[in-house]
Amino acid sequence: MNLLSRSPSLADGDRLDIAGTSVRLKVNRRARRVSLRLDRTRREIVATAPSLRRLPEAAAFARERAAWIVERLAELPAAEALRPGMLIEVFGRPVRLEAGTGRARWIEPADGSTPRITAMGEGEGFTRAVILVIKARAAAVLTARTAHYAAALGAPMPKVTVADAKSRWGSCRPGPRGAAGNIRYSWRLALAPFEVADYVAAHECAHLLELNHGPRFWAHVRSLVGDERRHRAWLRAEGARLHAFGR
Repeated sequence: MNLLSRSPSLADGDRLDIAGTSVRLKVNRRARRVSLRLDRTRREIVATAPSLRRLPEAAAFARERAAWIVERLAELPAAEALRPGMLIEVFGRPVRLEAGTGRARWIEPADGSTPRITAMGEGEGFTRAVILVIKARAAAVLTARTAHYAAALGAPMPKVTVADAKSRWGSCRPGPRGAAGNIRYSWRLALAPFEVADYVAAHECAHLLELNHGPRFWAHVRSLVGDERRHRAWLRAEGARLHAFGR
C-alpha cells in the first residue's frame, strides 16, 4: 500500500497522510455516500466511498476534516507497554507481572494469592513474552468453554485457535455435514471479564448450528448464557482498550 499525500489515481486500500496520521481509503459498494469514521479496534481512520470513482471525493473529505480526525484519535485509550510490577486482569482475575529468569510462565500460588506472570527482558521483549503466556491461557480457557457449549448444543467439538484478530472477537466455520468445524478467537478476550469471553464462546458455538444472526441463532445463545446484551455492550465500550493493550 502506498502512503499518499495527493494523487490523481487512488485505489481501494490506499493510505493518505493527514494531520500526521494514516487514513485508509475504502470502497464499500453498499454505501450511499462518502463518509469518515474511526475504527476503534484498528485504531485508525477510514474514509469510505461507494465506488472507486468517488475515492478522490472521500480523500478530499478526509483532508477537510483534519481537525475532526485529530480529535477522534485523541479519544482512543493510550497504548501502554507492559512492565514488571504492573497489575493486569486475565479473565477478570488480577495478575501481577514480574521480572524472572528462564521461559515466561504463569505461576498460580498454592496459597491462593494473586497469580503472576514472570518473563525475562524489558520493553518490547518483556511485552512479547507476557503476551505469549496470555495467549496460551486464552487458548486453554476458550477451548474448555467451547467444548462445554458445543456439547450443550449437541454439536461436534470444533478445532479452536487464537490469534490477534483486529475486526472480530471470534469467527466460526462449521464443518460439512455435521463434521467438526473451526472456531477462531481473539486472544484479547482474555483481557475481558470471564463472563464476557464466555459469551463470545457461546456465540461462536451457536454458529455451529446457525450460520446467521436470526431468531433461532439468538435463541441458542440465550439458552446458553441468558441475556447477552450486557456482554455485547461491554465489548463495544471497552474493545478499544483491549486492543491498546501491549501496543
